[in-house]
Amino acid sequence: MLHMMTTLNSRAGRVALLAVFSILTLIWILPRHGASVSPIFYAGNDYKSSHPIDALIDTAETDLHELLGTQAHDLQTAADQYRARRGRHPPPGFGEWYEFAKSKDSLIIEEFFDQIYHDLTPYWAIEPKELRRQARSIPTRITVRNKTTILKTDEPRNWMDSWFDLVARLEDGLPDLDMPINVMDETRLVVPWEEINDYVQKEQANRVMTKPSGVVHEYMSLTEWDQEDMEPYDPGFAVPGEGGYWGMARVGCPPRSPARNITLPMVDFSTPPWEYDNFERMSYHGYVSNYTLAKDPCVRPEMQVLHGTFLEPISVSTSHNLMPLFGGSKLPMNNEILLPPAMYWAQNDHYSGGEKEHGGVWESKTTKALWRGAATGGRAREPNWTGFQRHRFMSMTNATSVAQAEKNQSHGINFRLPNYADYKLKDDGFVPQLLSEYTDTGFNHLVCTPYNEADPTCPYLDPYFEVAPGMPMKEMYNFKYLPDLDGNSFSGRYRGFMLSTSLPIKATIYNEWHDSRLIPWVHFVPMDTTYIDFYGILAYFLGGRDKTARKIALAGKAWGEKVLRREDMEIYTYRLLLEYARICDDRREFLGYVDDLNMS
Repeated sequence: MLHMMTTLNSRAGRVALLAVFSILTLIWILPRHGASVSPIFYAGNDYKSSHPIDALIDTAETDLHELLGTQAHDLQTAADQYRARRGRHPPPGFGEWYEFAKSKDSLIIEEFFDQIYHDLTPYWAIEPKELRRQARSIPTRITVRNKTTILKTDEPRNWMDSWFDLVARLEDGLPDLDMPINVMDETRLVVPWEEINDYVQKEQANRVMTKPSGVVHEYMSLTEWDQEDMEPYDPGFAVPGEGGYWGMARVGCPPRSPARNITLPMVDFSTPPWEYDNFERMSYHGYVSNYTLAKDPCVRPEMQVLHGTFLEPISVSTSHNLMPLFGGSKLPMNNEILLPPAMYWAQNDHYSGGEKEHGGVWESKTTKALWRGAATGGRAREPNWTGFQRHRFMSMTNATSVAQAEKNQSHGINFRLPNYADYKLKDDGFVPQLLSEYTDTGFNHLVCTPYNEADPTCPYLDPYFEVAPGMPMKEMYNFKYLPDLDGNSFSGRYRGFMLSTSLPIKATIYNEWHDSRLIPWVHFVPMDTTYIDFYGILAYFLGGRDKTARKIALAGKAWGEKVLRREDMEIYTYRLLLEYARICDDRREFLGYVDDLNMS
């Protein structure tokens, strides 16, 4: 069903097959030769032997080749591909959109825009007038009238100015519209899966390819409609009840999904009892093979005690009603309409390191994995902090904590070690030494809850973490490996990491606008949010595969410079808003672009 479309896409499916059928006898042996290889690695073995990551990279490169083969090089091909994939005519303005995209030297690949249709399809089941009423009732919104963009907000809000600037640059090509914005870090819409499924089926049943002679080419004006006296819409935003945010969010998962059918018993956070077996079953020999599936809490019910989003978010104001609401990220079960995040659009050095600062040559970088950041992810309190994702990563990359866990049945206070044998890792101090020599991670702020400005210490975290000096993004690029973790929601540093000459190692449960543009194991390294694969990832690249790491880092940078540019954010938003305006138009069934058919 379309609601699960991103999980079942063909590329992810092909990669997932690697987890089912063993195509190689996989014997991982670390190197003995090469000046760049530390003596801590296995001696007497050939690092060129086959490894699970080799197979994942090979499959991903095939996927990229196939994706590039679908590129449209002219307007008629782009329109034909649209009709074949979407089942209706492109929206009015599609020709101008295409010329805009080509003028920006963009790759026109229809799959790049799948997220738009995943997000918007359910709205076809709601009457256009009702959608407009809903949109007009949200106080934080951007409107377009007569090619002029207007910012409307009840008070100054973070990032609204950046989103306004993005839309304003496109106003000459946009129809009238009202665009409500979610200004919170956390997502706000979770419509029960059964409702979304009904909406999707209704859209599919009513989808038609209008005869060209019956197509309408002009969007409606909203100027006169603005004068109508209309009762405001109540979004029904609420805070969590019994079951916390997990209880609110899981209704967005399919009825037979693990999230809907498995609720973990009351957890004693004083010990880490959390089950990692679920990831091990869906992985390929312990590594992420289906990135879409691996980051979906609907099939990862263990995330309810492994991620701050579900333990205790900073703020929650969630509705189970479908209404237009745009935002920069969302969980797979959320229903917001994704935009390029404002912090990606804003030219803010804090999140990018500088638009022109991407790091030096690979060979000059420090051979370490570097992470700095605040202990965010939600309200990490004394009873629950051991379930938070950033705290877990800090502990798992601390050599002393890992050495102690090895002596304590593989348990630390907030993590469990993987089975070293599964990753072909030595168990006689190899991992602690690996971390000691090749990682540099630390919190620059412990974010204690409740926070006392007069006393910045944190009694329940101080015994486990030392505050490290902060580090500007441009200095992070001096390191070869850059893990990237969720905070209160998505990580605003990801685009900067992708455009750098360093290698991003990405762990997230959030979706973003660009997900269908990036291919794991070709453009970045995916990591599971349990982080049990991190040691294996490090050992793979550090064990004589420096050239492979460099190849992925530079391939990701080159690809990002083609598909993650500010121009690409404009192109995506332009097309998104043409589609959104059509859905909100009273004549939406007849609106379309057919000039290419007349040309042929």
